[in-house]
Amino acid sequence: MLSDKSREVIEATLPAVGGAIGDITPLFYRRLFAAHPELERDLFNRGNQKQGEQQKALAGSIAAFATLQLEPDQAKVDAILSRIANKHASLGIEPDAYWIVHKYLFEAIVEILGDAVTAEVAAAWDEVYWLMANTLIAMEAGLYEKAGVKPGDVWRSVKVQQRTYQSADSVSFVLTSADGQPLPAFSPGQYVSVAITLPDGARQIRQYSLSSAPAHGDWRVTVKRITERSEAGEPAGEVSNYLYDNVFEGDELTVSLPFGDLVLVDDGGPLLLASAGIGCTPMIGILDHLAETNDSRKVAVLHADRSAAHHAHRIELKQLVERIPSAEVHQWYEDLGARDHLGSAREGRADLSEIALDPNTRAYLCGPLPFMLSLKQSLLERNVPAENIHYEVFGPDTWAGATQ
Repeated sequence: MLSDKSREVIEATLPAVGGAIGDITPLFYRRLFAAHPELERDLFNRGNQKQGEQQKALAGSIAAFATLQLEPDQAKVDAILSRIANKHASLGIEPDAYWIVHKYLFEAIVEILGDAVTAEVAAAWDEVYWLMANTLIAMEAGLYEKAGVKPGDVWRSVKVQQRTYQSADSVSFVLTSADGQPLPAFSPGQYVSVAITLPDGARQIRQYSLSSAPAHGDWRVTVKRITERSEAGEPAGEVSNYLYDNVFEGDELTVSLPFGDLVLVDDGGPLLLASAGIGCTPMIGILDHLAETNDSRKVAVLHADRSAAHHAHRIELKQLVERIPSAEVHQWYEDLGARDHLGSAREGRADLSEIALDPNTRAYLCGPLPFMLSLKQSLLERNVPAENIHYEVFGPDTWAGATQ
């Protein structure tokens, strides 16, 4: 917990630091990568770096954490740090990394804020940083221990057993053990990191949800190729396109152990599984688990997509819902196409207003941030408790609404 003295300083300086954090984080990354170019090449998502998304994520997490120290809400703090810790564990982050980040982050703070960073201000923000860092280090140590590995030792080689197209722009890979040993167990909703060495020698890492039930023994991930360019004209999706174009049956991939805190709570309560686009993948894994275990709880499934042609796992979703007696599906497409053959699918954007929700519903959300934030607000208005709303973000989390 933050000391009373530091809390007063943070409260007084948070507006200034928060206002400058958008300048601080780009400078931090420039200094960090100048000193450690291997981190940009082999660890950080360089696409997000070019587009500025990673800078926004770091700024958002620091600002949200600092804000929550002023009026501590442990549940919100835990939610922020759990998501970060799982992401770090899936990347194999070790404790020494926090010292490297501290050095270049505080150099950037001093350079941007200048004389405003007095000894007292520096000490208070140092306390905030290490409170956050040490909590993450402890959480990550717990995740490594639970996985039965030393800190950072998360990478394994797996073999591609099957490759299947799930839509025009997405493909799934069934992964099996490369050494004959059973793959580690996972919880429905978790993900693995996939590390790819690209033609220019860079080792880039992305996270993909496990889109099958643990009972099958193998792992399945689904990759949507990203072809859109950024506003700056930078090509996106270098890993997704590499996987889509170059990985086939018999190939080996380097993947992490499973991590992630969007995990199904087996309390028997009603569920809402809401997704948009390729955010369907953890929901498919959860539904597969519910079907495999003959789960009898009430399940409302909501999915939004551009069109039926873009909807990955469309047929599988229908089949899984049919296997769960108390499940129902609601689908929205921006474009229904020329034929009225999609059953209950509706045109437009997802809407919760016509879906019956028990106040005890546990909601699991995955998709673009605006989609999830909109659904979260709707759920809160429907008296679903905030602690029952869980979501997964792939790509940098801006932590929008984290302190609300």
